[in-house]
Amino acid sequence: MNIGLSSRRRHSARVFACYQVKHEGSEMRLADFILENREPILQAWEDFAGTIKIPGAALDSDALRDHAGQMLQAIVTDLGRVQTAREQAAKSQGHGAPVEYETAAETHAVARLMAGFTIDQMVSEYRALRTSVLVQWMKAMAAGTQINVNDMTRFHEAIDQALAESVASYSRAVTASRNVFLGILGHDLRTPLGAIVLGADRLRRSEGAGERATKIATQIFTSGKRASQIVGDLLDLTRCQMGPGIPVKTADVELTPLCERIVEEIRASRPDANVLFDGKESVRGKFDGPRMEQVFSNIVSNAVQHGDVRLPITVKLAVTERFAVFTVHNGGEPIPEDVLPFIFNPMGRFSQRSVIDHEPSEGLGLGLFIASEIVTSHKGSIEVSSDLELGTVFVVKLPLTE
Repeated sequence: MNIGLSSRRRHSARVFACYQVKHEGSEMRLADFILENREPILQAWEDFAGTIKIPGAALDSDALRDHAGQMLQAIVTDLGRVQTAREQAAKSQGHGAPVEYETAAETHAVARLMAGFTIDQMVSEYRALRTSVLVQWMKAMAAGTQINVNDMTRFHEAIDQALAESVASYSRAVTASRNVFLGILGHDLRTPLGAIVLGADRLRRSEGAGERATKIATQIFTSGKRASQIVGDLLDLTRCQMGPGIPVKTADVELTPLCERIVEEIRASRPDANVLFDGKESVRGKFDGPRMEQVFSNIVSNAVQHGDVRLPITVKLAVTERFAVFTVHNGGEPIPEDVLPFIFNPMGRFSQRSVIDHEPSEGLGLGLFIASEIVTSHKGSIEVSSDLELGTVFVVKLPLTE
């Protein structure tokens, strides 16, 4: 232990002892106790934070105490203000009155995230702070001073409010950093993937290439196209989480040939699947053609991937009243009941069980989410039903006009 730190701790102990003598026989207010014992409380915070293992270099004393003093001052200020019953109830649930500026607890959360603290480690700091203050307060009370019980209740509320602010701030920062990462990843991968796909396409069409070279080039081309689709899905996911959803540019579009072409592509890539297309009538309306191709491709590919390919997979496109209705039916194992409510939400469907049970090749599960977002941007609806007897049916309804 360095000399400066040891001296500071001895000073903290002397201040705490003087406080005990000064307040013997009188009522002890927690706000006054925190102010007069600020240093030993902060030292306890620093000592606990120093025990948390983080990647990289260890934090110095100032970094370990990061924003703790400001949070203590905010608690003292809160203890000194008049509070209504409604405000008390709201604060006990972590819903204190909103403020226009960033609180110390919110700033602290981002600093801890950048330092490598997990959210559990950050939360543990608040538990330690709560324990430190109350234990020291109880020790002082043992000298015979009277305690104001309401102060303890108010203190718990203030700590809970600071904790709620920190958790929310930490979560927002994680989400923002993840979205930025996905955006950068998707943007930077598009150029090399485009070059790979273009080069493989030229090789597989080359007249001088042998059968083996053509086969390898075709495999590279197919894999590159699939990788490009995954990158596109990641970029769409980022757009949905950072903005108002997937943007669409509608025009007068005939959907039937688009859908038929997608079915043909899937038949070519999965010759083992029996994909049937029923689209005899014209389905014309205001749609974003490329985006609707994504919807068709994602839903039909999902049926081929998860359905029983020994059974027919039926794709229908028709007009009902003033809606385009796109339906995909497949047989096989039904979608589990616990997954069905979250089928269009990849985050909701994520679980440790799914990671163990499914192969990595099954992908990130973004296809149905992207399809759902595109349908929503077209002011349409998408529904799914699934059971062992009737199979799995996806139904998309889109208004023909904006």
